[in-house]
Amino acid sequence: MEVLGEAVARERAGHRVIHMEVGQPGAPAPSPVIAAAHQALGGPLGYTESLGIRPLREAIAAHYRRTYGVDLAPDRVAITAGSSGAFTLAFLAAFAPGARVALPTPGYPAYRNLLGALGLEAVEIECGADTRWALTPEMIARAHAERPLDGILVASPANPTGTMYTPAALDALVRAADDLGIWFISDEIYHGLVHNGVQATALASSDRAIVVNSFSKYYCMTGWRIGWMVMPEVLAKPIDRLAQNLTLSNNEISQRAALAAFDAASTVELEAVRAGYAENRALLIEALPRLGFTDLLPIDGAFYAYASCARFSNDSLDFVRRMLVEAGVAATPGADFDAARGNAYVRFSFAGTRADCAEAIERIGQWLR
Repeated sequence: MEVLGEAVARERAGHRVIHMEVGQPGAPAPSPVIAAAHQALGGPLGYTESLGIRPLREAIAAHYRRTYGVDLAPDRVAITAGSSGAFTLAFLAAFAPGARVALPTPGYPAYRNLLGALGLEAVEIECGADTRWALTPEMIARAHAERPLDGILVASPANPTGTMYTPAALDALVRAADDLGIWFISDEIYHGLVHNGVQATALASSDRAIVVNSFSKYYCMTGWRIGWMVMPEVLAKPIDRLAQNLTLSNNEISQRAALAAFDAASTVELEAVRAGYAENRALLIEALPRLGFTDLLPIDGAFYAYASCARFSNDSLDFVRRMLVEAGVAATPGADFDAARGNAYVRFSFAGTRADCAEAIERIGQWLR
């Protein structure tokens, strides 16, 4: 976000900046979503049920039946203020102060920051190429034996690595958590944005899994701040009570608009956007190693390329700041995602247009010569 702030300041000063620092779709929400929002503006708007309007919860349950073959009661769905709101509710409902939650590193920094803010301990487990940058049941067993864990949190596809768990690998991890009697939280916010492999939901393996998703990424609705969580029945009441006190209810316009995200017309538009990401991915997979960014991690899904900048710098924050000023390209320093090794890495988001992606490659190439 600091890089974004500096990029915006340069734009205000008249400089052109290509934004590859923030994980935000460059495309707008699908036209049926926008039309539904306009329609909602014509009627009364007020508080909704704390866990969300019933039609949207039913639509999400239908989405799981249609997409994953998982039967899901709408009462287990909570509508939240993006995935961020879902994580807050999940952590508060599932864990007591001092609880220990394992997560892979590199990984999304807000996980550990939120856990710390709530008096919980983030147990970061270093992952590497030998496990395709993902946790394994053996890693969890070792960490739990050293000092008991209370939960596991993983993302598939992951930010920043783009790594996906195979259905079998995800199933093994979920079952390991169940065997240990600890909570499994699955961040599935990048589902739908799959380039290599098969996406699977943790709900296919256990009714105890807590699944977080959002309309921000695949559905191109970041600014609408609308997401969801699928919760085990035992947590439904606690989460409802927490939601009543923390937010009372979510934005009604966004909830009613999100219903249209599941329309066939929306899917056509969204699949065209996803195809654009695939083209950008192909550009970066070819260009980044050629430019000297070695050790490019798997980009199974999402819209990030996480690559080593060690050939040029051992301080990724300084590197991206110089790249912003001297090349006009904004990217994210790896230290955000991995305190131990991230100074050698940079994350590029390729959620923008193909033209911007191609121009960024050209600018970086000229800058590094």
